[in-house]
Amino acid sequence: MEAFENWYEGMDPFMRVYWTIAIATSVVFAIQMVLTILGIGDTDADASGADMDMGDVSSDGDTLDTGGAVQLFTVRNMINFLLGLGWGGVCFSGLVANRALLVVVSLLCGVAFVSMFLWMLRRLLRLESNGAYRITDCVNQTCSVYLRIPANRQGMGKVQASFGGSVQELDAMCAGDAIPTGAKVVVVEVIDNHTVLVKPC
Repeated sequence: MEAFENWYEGMDPFMRVYWTIAIATSVVFAIQMVLTILGIGDTDADASGADMDMGDVSSDGDTLDTGGAVQLFTVRNMINFLLGLGWGGVCFSGLVANRALLVVVSLLCGVAFVSMFLWMLRRLLRLESNGAYRITDCVNQTCSVYLRIPANRQGMGKVQASFGGSVQELDAMCAGDAIPTGAKVVVVEVIDNHTVLVKPC
């Protein structure tokens, strides 16, 4: 610890700023990552139930800042910016002798960190699936019978229909003869939010 103190105190004041930002934001970033992985939405600061806000970790458990959309001005993005700025200044200090230019380079590193995080977040949101779909989209669509459909609307079977690249399982009825498992059918009508009327192809 003494060696670290001697190293830190003997550092050029200009570079000390970069190292302080880099170390402090790295600690906060690490805490945020751990909370995100654990899925912890809020942390009790004391027994009275007061909440301690750790970055963008809010009481609703949204540790990824999605909020239904990718937002630019968030605490997490500020941390990402300072992380890029601090480590950008530290890493490029040996390559960029001009301090004004180093400031510009470190600012660009901060912007790059935020841009990279937002890009990854958008990719994650595209992969995110909440199972929502419009059942009306399956009208006139060919489906596979997953569970035998009884004749003359006397009961329900099941079909598998594709919605936006994902496969949904729906209850199905038919007006004619029974349809066996594995048969191909066409959806002719939506009966309710979970049930469709089908006929053989």
